[in-house]
Amino acid sequence: MQIITIQNEPFDQPIYVTRPILPSLDRITEKLQEIWDSKWLTNNGPQHSLLESKLVNMLNVPYLSLFNNGTIALITACQSLRLAGEVITTPFTFPASPHVLTWNNIKPIFCDIDPVTMNIDANKVESMITPQTSAILGVHVYGTPCNVIKIQEIADKYGLKVIYDAAHAFNVEIDGVGIGNFGDISMMSFHATKLFHTVEGGALMFKDPNLKTRIDFLKNFGIKNEEEVVMPGINGKMNEIQAAIGLVVLNYIEDERNKRKALISKYKECLEYVPGIKLLPENSNCTNSYQYFVIRIEQEIFGCSRNYVHEKFKEYNIFTRKYFYPLCSDYPCYKQLPSASSVNLPVANAISQQVLSLPLYGELSTYEVEKICNILLEIRGK
Repeated sequence: MQIITIQNEPFDQPIYVTRPILPSLDRITEKLQEIWDSKWLTNNGPQHSLLESKLVNMLNVPYLSLFNNGTIALITACQSLRLAGEVITTPFTFPASPHVLTWNNIKPIFCDIDPVTMNIDANKVESMITPQTSAILGVHVYGTPCNVIKIQEIADKYGLKVIYDAAHAFNVEIDGVGIGNFGDISMMSFHATKLFHTVEGGALMFKDPNLKTRIDFLKNFGIKNEEEVVMPGINGKMNEIQAAIGLVVLNYIEDERNKRKALISKYKECLEYVPGIKLLPENSNCTNSYQYFVIRIEQEIFGCSRNYVHEKFKEYNIFTRKYFYPLCSDYPCYKQLPSASSVNLPVANAISQQVLSLPLYGELSTYEVEKICNILLEIRGK
């Protein structure tokens, strides 16, 4: 481990956990002019159609449907697969994952997580299946893929559907196969905090052409034409301005990924051998989303807790995130569920007390990353 000597004064400007790609206003204005010229603001306009086709190619998926946000996309995914009863999912995720089940009158059943990947533990899923189970909802946490092979084997054995929350997994591939090809449906989020964004937005990815038809109806009130409404849909459409911003942001993705890759390398150089700091292992057969850089702080070895580090960082104008804490199973709306008991979720409960997402975005410099790491070690020494 090599860390240069840096004066550990607070940063002059806040260092946040992430920053969105903000393209040149000139390029955004050019796109807006196209929209103004067309006078087409929503309802599958030319910007929407172009972004959808570009993402199908980039993400290496057969079919994709754009949405105004990822949560509405996930709600629609459940509707499109006609899920009911119970769905097995993870407590270690953003609130939207279990909330979309509740909005579909489905009971979330929380399964513990893998101690290494922090994804739903595929080895524990089968024991949680009941006659009421209709699906498995996995989350590719921090862009690390779930055990998609094992989960699919279980789903096939019991006739279950599989949905993946791939909000963190933009452009991730497993052995060259796009992440959206696994399971029945995968959702991506294009929120401003994500590597690729449309300010707000999202998409569903899938292999079944019949789902494309059904999902596109569902996200547009179920409207087939001017005189036919074929199903009870909602308004989940992405508008032309969102799509246009996404088209411009796509031009910046490769450069942003390269910058984040270099910053992650610097973080690893500084922290890989620090006692009490665990880094997320990389899988050689998977691409990295470069969405987050997350460490786990083992208090007994490191010398202080994750919560202490999180608060002390603020004194240096550094704003990290306890991502994910608390567990979804601890929310008042879910804690009464038998599956939410901490006895059933020992790994998730332990890890939720350890994880800390450190700043990662292309505008950061390697100097700033080194300083963040030095401050972390200084906090440890206090």
